[in-house]
Amino acid sequence: MTDATRTRPDGPRPLGHTVRTYWDTRHRERDDLASGGHIGLDRPGNEIFYAVRLGQLLTLIGDLSSPAAPLFVLDAGCGKGHFARALARCGHHVDAFDASEEAVTQARAEGGGPRYALAALDEWRSPWLYDVVMCVDVLFHVLDDAEWAAGLRNLASLVRITGRLIVTDEHIDEPVPRGDYIVHRPIAAYRKELEPLGLSHSLFRPYGFRENRVGFHVFTRTR
Repeated sequence: MTDATRTRPDGPRPLGHTVRTYWDTRHRERDDLASGGHIGLDRPGNEIFYAVRLGQLLTLIGDLSSPAAPLFVLDAGCGKGHFARALARCGHHVDAFDASEEAVTQARAEGGGPRYALAALDEWRSPWLYDVVMCVDVLFHVLDDAEWAAGLRNLASLVRITGRLIVTDEHIDEPVPRGDYIVHRPIAAYRKELEPLGLSHSLFRPYGFRENRVGFHVFTRTR
């Protein structure tokens, strides 16, 4: 086993720099929607997929923000910034970061209000806590369990009291790998990491998009 592969029951899985190379290439070669959307959909399909997810996000976060007291939102694993820009248009103050340099470069070129940075999930640090930390369609692409747990715990540390951590995954009882770059983890794994940190699972809202089984898991910080 090397730093680029890890053995699993159904074969080797790429890790580390190999995964980052995959995402840099994907963001460079695919358009603004397919690079962070569903590579099996055409552009109209991805437009619908983004609209469905954004609509669900706005029902969870809110589409209006008081100018006197805007929400502070962190988009972790923002890709090219589609959701970050949409939330900034709603008046929220948005920080956003991604581990792909290619994605961050393109997001910065688009502008639109968010502040973008290059970082992995376990690397981001902030001088303030957030009302909402969201991580959309990212964690199930983190293949190494230790890296996944470290990233999840770091995101949890950035949520203020009564704030929410919104992550996406399937709602399942056992791990389910899908191809070389996806592993869905059970809700019990999320609770094991987050409950000792003071976050409780308050809601699961499925996308409701075609055959997709992923949805938004909402964890609320209670202490």
